[in-house]
Amino acid sequence: AKAHAEHGTLPWAQLFEPAIALARDGFRVNPRLNKSLSDSADTGARSDQGKALYYDAAGAPVAIGSTLTNPALARTLEKIAQAGPDAFYDGDLAERIAKTVADDTPRSGAMTVQDIEGYVAKERAPLCTRYRAYRICAMGPPTSGGIAVMQMLGQLERFDLAALGPRNPVTWHLFLESQRLAYADRELYLADSDFVPVPAAGLIAPDYLARRGALILPGSTLAEVKPGTPEGADLALADGDEPEEHGTSHIAVVDDAGTMISYTSTIESAFGSGLMVDGFYLNNELTDFSRSPTVDGKPVANRVEGGKRPRSSMSPVVVYDPEGRPFMAVGAAGGSTIPVQTARSIIGAIDFGLSAEEILALPFVMSFGDRLLLERGTWLEEQAAAFKALGHTDVLVREAPVKGGAVLRGPSGW
Repeated sequence: AKAHAEHGTLPWAQLFEPAIALARDGFRVNPRLNKSLSDSADTGARSDQGKALYYDAAGAPVAIGSTLTNPALARTLEKIAQAGPDAFYDGDLAERIAKTVADDTPRSGAMTVQDIEGYVAKERAPLCTRYRAYRICAMGPPTSGGIAVMQMLGQLERFDLAALGPRNPVTWHLFLESQRLAYADRELYLADSDFVPVPAAGLIAPDYLARRGALILPGSTLAEVKPGTPEGADLALADGDEPEEHGTSHIAVVDDAGTMISYTSTIESAFGSGLMVDGFYLNNELTDFSRSPTVDGKPVANRVEGGKRPRSSMSPVVVYDPEGRPFMAVGAAGGSTIPVQTARSIIGAIDFGLSAEEILALPFVMSFGDRLLLERGTWLEEQAAAFKALGHTDVLVREAPVKGGAVLRGPSGW
């Protein structure tokens, strides 16, 4: 609603018409939804509403090809279309959300309707930097993703990736080492900047990234990767830990005027918390906080605090070419893999001149600490021995479906 008020052109109510029609008139269940309902029945069928909507009396998910309607969601969307966001944050719906959460909360301090009524969407200044004369703009804290993307790119600036090429193991070895450096900083410093002094400017400063990038060696891996000390860093913080998430979508779109939208949305697992109110699932974002408030007596930046936004990995990015023209909107889904996927796509477009389809089809390669993940069934899997020779001794091959989204301006247009 805030974005629409400032930048929208269509009438507010018109925005909801396609979703209302799908909820009211139904859509055909595809194999992906059926499988998701089967694999995640612990959350999908956790509430009575979810069971009734998505599962039969025997507990089996709705069949592939059947038509699924959600009249409760249609009514909810109609109310918001008519009355605006107040229909969500105030009144009966807000009370039902708060009660649903409170009834499922085993300890004191449960959600109240005042928590929902007091929520405010915050507009935050974007972070922008340059990579090979292209201007990269991303979301800053409380997400860690934008800074991580910019750090990976900035640390790789001194390497001629275009000359190395997209099928060279050394190219992706350099990328892996840059990941390790960026994620070491991410774990220590990134959180909600309303609660923690995040050194955002220092983390993406060119001189800092040049120093970090100088640690990367083309022929070997770093034996140990530690966080750096950017300007403004709080050295009294400790590293925390968060569980993985599996419930994110990314949308990239551009209009006739060149307005680029990069939008990441998540409910944290396939069906969020499993709690449902008026036709929709409630999210499970609390798991984006660290499970450890302190470590060795030091506070963790991303610890739980009242009113605080949890740290995410979302990395919505827009890119402008060297002449300042809109060039690309890009992002991804996949929890902590999101910044890696996004940075990989930007490298594919800028360094290798690939199309939108080609950058999203680049093989997945990521370092989790000292463990290297390679995508099964790709040429990267065939190069596992080369990565081991470069020092990546713990190599794991796994399935890694494309989860990114991008729109890119090429020679023939978008």
